[in-house]
Amino acid sequence: MSQNTIQKSNHVAKKLTHLYLIDGSGFIFRAFHALPPLTRKDGTVVNAVYGYIKMITKLIRECNASHVAVIFDKDRKSFRSHIYPEYKAHRPPPPDELIPQFALIREATQALNLPMIDKDGYEADDIIATYVQIAKKNNVKVTVVSSDKDLMQLIDGHYVDMLDPLKNKLIDITHVEEKFGVPPESLLDVLSLMGDASDNVPGVPGIGAKTAALLIQEFGSLENLLKNADSIKQPKRRQSLIDYADQAKLSKQLISLAEDVDIDHDLEKFALQIPDTDELEAFLKEQGFQSIWKQLQTVLHEIFGDQVDISESNEQVKAEYELITDKEKFLKWVEKIREQGYVAFDTETTSLQAKKAKWVGFSLAVSAGQACYVPIAHQPPHLEELMQSQNKFHQLSLDDIRDELVALLEDPAILKIGHNIKYDQLLLHQYGIYLRCVEDTMLLSYVQHAGRHGHSLDSLALTYLDHEMIPYKDIVGTGKSEITFDMVPLEKACQYAAEDADYTLRLWQHLKPGLISSQTNNLYETIERPLIEALVYTENNGIKIDRTKLHELDKTFLDKKHLIETEIYNLAGCEFNLASPKQLGEVLFEKLSYPGGKKGKSGAYVTNVKTLEKLATEYHLPKLILEWRQLTKLKNTYIDALIRLSDPQTHRVHTSFVMTGALTGRLSSTDPNIQNIPV
Repeated sequence: MSQNTIQKSNHVAKKLTHLYLIDGSGFIFRAFHALPPLTRKDGTVVNAVYGYIKMITKLIRECNASHVAVIFDKDRKSFRSHIYPEYKAHRPPPPDELIPQFALIREATQALNLPMIDKDGYEADDIIATYVQIAKKNNVKVTVVSSDKDLMQLIDGHYVDMLDPLKNKLIDITHVEEKFGVPPESLLDVLSLMGDASDNVPGVPGIGAKTAALLIQEFGSLENLLKNADSIKQPKRRQSLIDYADQAKLSKQLISLAEDVDIDHDLEKFALQIPDTDELEAFLKEQGFQSIWKQLQTVLHEIFGDQVDISESNEQVKAEYELITDKEKFLKWVEKIREQGYVAFDTETTSLQAKKAKWVGFSLAVSAGQACYVPIAHQPPHLEELMQSQNKFHQLSLDDIRDELVALLEDPAILKIGHNIKYDQLLLHQYGIYLRCVEDTMLLSYVQHAGRHGHSLDSLALTYLDHEMIPYKDIVGTGKSEITFDMVPLEKACQYAAEDADYTLRLWQHLKPGLISSQTNNLYETIERPLIEALVYTENNGIKIDRTKLHELDKTFLDKKHLIETEIYNLAGCEFNLASPKQLGEVLFEKLSYPGGKKGKSGAYVTNVKTLEKLATEYHLPKLILEWRQLTKLKNTYIDALIRLSDPQTHRVHTSFVMTGALTGRLSSTDPNIQNIPV
């Protein structure tokens, strides 16, 4: 660490013309729920801390803010709790994993040298509203960084707007009118009618967002609406407004923002200041966030210029991805790999199931930022797209490079690094290629940090390299518009596929040295890595089943189900859908008047196993229902599934073993899950 990389300073970056007020409490919960669990060395979960710092850094970088303040809730109770004790009283306590992070997030804010404000008896919204009024009096523009609808009443079209930090979307008057049907100055009245179940704000029963907006549009204000409630034509709506007028007034009192909180009015104190190097870096290191430090130095350099120096070791590696469509270029990559002795390798296909997938292309990486993609089976674009394209569609075929590729991938002297490389090996088996001498970054992460976080490539790149991978859905689309990878344009496919190989290599360089310090090298080298080849062999060969016997069982179970159904209908005195909990509940507790009927939130009677087992001690029909359900599960979940998933030629089931699915190291399997098959 350089002792003079950043010097503490009271330097004000710019004149106060635009103030950003961050709803810190909102940031915390968004960060916590957006990220998978991350833990530091002592086991403390720190995903919310990580996400909070990332969001703050992103905001400061993208908005070019000069004056920023982070506003927090002081306590769960405020002056509103005295007005209405039920206000927010029903909310469960924060998750156990989040509670220790509240204090850490305040430490993070302090380490970033950002002003943080809270006040006994008030919520963050009240403090934000007060600072908005102070800023407006001083002709200072304000952006409230939050998506809280209660804060939208502050938007005025001149001085105040809002920014949704997760969507990176500006919220202005037009947005409020589109969402709630009224401008911000009338939003409080609409919200008072609607109420808010999440905060226990009662509102007026039966009045939703659309109705509330129509009423306020017609009457102008909540007070005028309640005063003239007798004139409303709809009887139910009229009576509800009359009966719950006091409740509507109470709701307005609860949702109204206090704009006169006793706080320091000096907005100049919110000027961005350079953090203390030692304090910030020490905090990040303690949490295991070393990668964020590199990004922060860049952000601070952008804000404060030459007062902040970026060390060469922190400069970002520029990614250079090459699309390989001719053999000569491919052979140059092969030569480079042979000289080096290792390569990151990744395949692109049309399916997550290796046995059913079509091989579309592969990517190679030889150093950080140096990767390529070799398409071998992409579909040519439509004629119109081809005519618009400046480049003619061209790709290598597998036959063009097969000899050189096989020699490379099967060479035991060349280390092939992959992420979940078992999939790639299974795929290549279908093409007569046997991938030898492999490393797996997914397993490197798993043996060292099994329970700390997920082990997907996206998760690990974010956790250890502070890099957000290109989402797969951005490449192939979603829903009805989703395409297979062979339909993705070559340039777009190159950026996605080469990035996978690039960051697989970077992760290998980051995770491999940790095997020694974490004392997991023996586990990885003697169990996990050799197990890859054993599972590839098992999955490729499959597990033989007796399809004839399964078909016989299927018919036996089907016949028995029909007999049970007939008996149930006779006892019930009518036919109904046995798979419908609603219809079953009505038969049991209304038609047959069995005791103990209880309705759930949906309004239907509860007919779970516990309820039926209790009734089965006295009545025969519930016992038959339980037997029918068991037969149905055996038939649909196991017998039919095994027949459907087995290869009709070999009569074998090719399950996929999951090597990182359990903290204990126990294998699990999918498609089908053979561990759950009853004996």
